[in-house]
Amino acid sequence: MHHPSKLLIGLTIGGRYEIIRKIGEGGMSHVYLAEDLKLPGKLWAVKESVSQPNDYNSIRDEAQLLISLSHARLPRIVDFFPPDSEGYTYLVMDYIQGITLEKYFSGYRGRIPMDSILQLTDQLLEVLDYLHTHEPVIIFRDLKPSNIMLTEQLELRLIDFGIARNYKQEQTQDTVKLGTVGFAAPEQYGSGQSDARSDLYGLGALMLYLTTGGAFSEWTPKAEKSIRQDMPRKLIPVLRKLLQVAPEDRYGSAAEVRQELAAAVRQEFAPDHRHVRNITGRISTQVVAVMGASNGTGTTHTAIAISHFLARNHGKVALVEMNVRSPAFRRIQQIANRGLAPNGGNRKFEVQGVDYWRQTARAEVISLLSGSYNYVVIDLGTYRERERLEEFLRADVSVIVASGAEWRLQDVTDMAQNLSRYPQQKWMYFLPLAQSDVVQRLRKELNTSQLYSLPLHMDPFDKSEDMERALNRIFQGTLGETKRRRRFRFGLS
Repeated sequence: MHHPSKLLIGLTIGGRYEIIRKIGEGGMSHVYLAEDLKLPGKLWAVKESVSQPNDYNSIRDEAQLLISLSHARLPRIVDFFPPDSEGYTYLVMDYIQGITLEKYFSGYRGRIPMDSILQLTDQLLEVLDYLHTHEPVIIFRDLKPSNIMLTEQLELRLIDFGIARNYKQEQTQDTVKLGTVGFAAPEQYGSGQSDARSDLYGLGALMLYLTTGGAFSEWTPKAEKSIRQDMPRKLIPVLRKLLQVAPEDRYGSAAEVRQELAAAVRQEFAPDHRHVRNITGRISTQVVAVMGASNGTGTTHTAIAISHFLARNHGKVALVEMNVRSPAFRRIQQIANRGLAPNGGNRKFEVQGVDYWRQTARAEVISLLSGSYNYVVIDLGTYRERERLEEFLRADVSVIVASGAEWRLQDVTDMAQNLSRYPQQKWMYFLPLAQSDVVQRLRKELNTSQLYSLPLHMDPFDKSEDMERALNRIFQGTLGETKRRRRFRFGLS
């Protein structure tokens, strides 16, 4: 039921919160952006809801409960105005800048990068575990794309607690049947009381929705066949169990699901997993994947330096550009062609013994692995280009390039945290010009010895004695000799 709003632009609530504009609405509420007059420039979201007189006490109780919550993926509730004579209540909470998962999904036309789906799922399980282990237990009950906000860094926030409720041990079923059709568990329609397993069903429905391009949110044989091929196959049984009709057939806790998902993903990307196909050429090919923790870290510069180091010392090298938005390889090709613009169809060119492959598709990379190259170095661009994350995970050596500047160290720690569910034994971190104390501190923080500072190297095409020594030390014992004829494993999906 829609209720008319009592708020107008310029109106002040509680003598403190001045309404700026409406930013959202639903069947039971309106949400406004407001400025804090006591803290000029500070913005809050004000949620206006209407309740019935017999609900006033429970509304107050729920508001006090929400105010007590403290979690990074939940907006803080900082103020509450109880029902007035007409039943209008107001919650003042954090204003979260970003877009809803619904709009994000629509922007990708239903094809969100698979790693983004895994990352968002892990974040949801993190906050659900907090709610379900809270005292008293809180059940969210409405996990749907429009109730999930994403920041620019794809950090997730749950934004609407309109139908969240306490779990009451003595109750056999919900007093009010609420939830979004397609995402709510069956017991939310009258067959029992919703509990933590109801939210886990909602999570499964959301995962299925995202991995079938929005076509399905309930488990059926047709839905299973529609799951996209790049979803790790080990996750399908997990998804099936989440979506069981009977609550007792589902997982018992968010922590249990999180462990299952992490184990499935690790197994999927383990080097000896049966899903990958062995490709053996007449000379073994090893892959070095280079990815930047953020923009402007020198990812392409580092990939070029590594490629020419390998070509000088270890064998035949292909340097592959998979960062399709970068103009770098096109500019290099133009210089190599003595100023002539590159021919659109000729994407291969040679510089000082290294074969450069401009804007290369995944299928072409696979063909290079069965050729005559000893090494294939892949420039993947920045971590935000998650479509290419699988190439990073499958490589023999995975290099993360990050800034050594103090104010940018958070970029690399955030990336490591976001990818913590993947095996990281073969990862290396390169921080150009980083100070020794920064290197030691980050090694401890990331729990790795494979983190290195790189010396100044103005021209990555030419040999620098300092860089040569550094790369020799870093790669010693890591890149095998070509005569060993080891097999390179690459996933085909």
